[in-house]
Amino acid sequence: MKSGLVSTATAALVATVAGLGGTLPVVLAAAAAVGATPAQASSWVSGLAIAMALSGLWLSVRYRMPIITAWSTPGAALIASTSGVPGIGAAVGAFVLAAVLILLTASIRPLARLIEKIPASIAAAMLAGILLRLVIAMVEHVPSAPLLVLPMVALFLVARILAPTLASLIVLVAGALIAVGLGLVKPIPALGLSQPELVMPAWDVATLIGLGVPLYLVTMASQNLPGFAVLRASGYEPPTQAVLAATGAASLGSAFLGAHTTNLAAISAALCTGPEAHPDPAERWKAGVFYAVWWSLIALFGASLVGVFGALPPALLATVAGTALLGSMASAMGSALSADQDRFAAAGTLAVTASGVTLMGVGSAFWGLVFGVVVLGIDRYVRR
Repeated sequence: MKSGLVSTATAALVATVAGLGGTLPVVLAAAAAVGATPAQASSWVSGLAIAMALSGLWLSVRYRMPIITAWSTPGAALIASTSGVPGIGAAVGAFVLAAVLILLTASIRPLARLIEKIPASIAAAMLAGILLRLVIAMVEHVPSAPLLVLPMVALFLVARILAPTLASLIVLVAGALIAVGLGLVKPIPALGLSQPELVMPAWDVATLIGLGVPLYLVTMASQNLPGFAVLRASGYEPPTQAVLAATGAASLGSAFLGAHTTNLAAISAALCTGPEAHPDPAERWKAGVFYAVWWSLIALFGASLVGVFGALPPALLATVAGTALLGSMASAMGSALSADQDRFAAAGTLAVTASGVTLMGVGSAFWGLVFGVVVLGIDRYVRR
């Protein structure tokens, strides 16, 4: 393999490993929150991997640019923090709705413009509220497992400076070793190939509104828009409608395997769009091909991954998720509260979303968004 291809394959591998190790615990927390069985959780992970491999491969080859896709980490955090979902079937119904809305956004320009008009401060505040609950969950494990959690947090604080891209993976590996030393790891099940499981959607109106709509909004605002920005910053002009159509179709197909949405990557994409991937920008599209290969392997062994992570103590998974999301939460809070005229509405959005309250069967993320938009609308009307 030529040296250029070696660097391209390596960049794609680093992007894959960093994304998997840092945020898989968030996906597993989401699966647990909606009552998925271990087999359904395995299908969820494999479905995501298949969707990412196919959509990224198609887009990269078709448009000759490194269009890297990923699962929606903020979306997984939203699912993990949502209470009252009456089972995996209702969650899948919400996943289908989110995918359909992404496809509609790709085909209906006014809808895309409407999403862009959602105040950035309110969207960021909703995301911050979602992530805050998972970061707090990490701290809540300190009293019960201080010898596990505190060293992991300390290591993260160092690793995020020395190797920020791999910090979460470093914490995961070190945490697993500490957990083994403390005797906290359960027996690991026999390794084996994944067996995707069909999950039919259940159409629960409250879940569609309280989970499906926020999942679509957080995926668009917190993943797709930054993903486009990363590509443009690297000198590429991504085909917006084609990207949304491909990721929406991939999300719709994988939803029936119990998986939530697929979207453009941001951090993982940055690893594949720069000179580290290939000195020639015209050749970096091959990173998308290697990225698809790595994720195809993960799709084959999703059951084994879920089994390994299931043997780890909850405190470890919560700490990995919390440290991985801490930077994103800080960034979202900064964006939400940066504008003086929007600060009150954004703070209210954050508080309502983080509360986890369920009203009329609808989750807090939706009510946080409604609160922020209404208050901001009133404030702007009064200032006229």
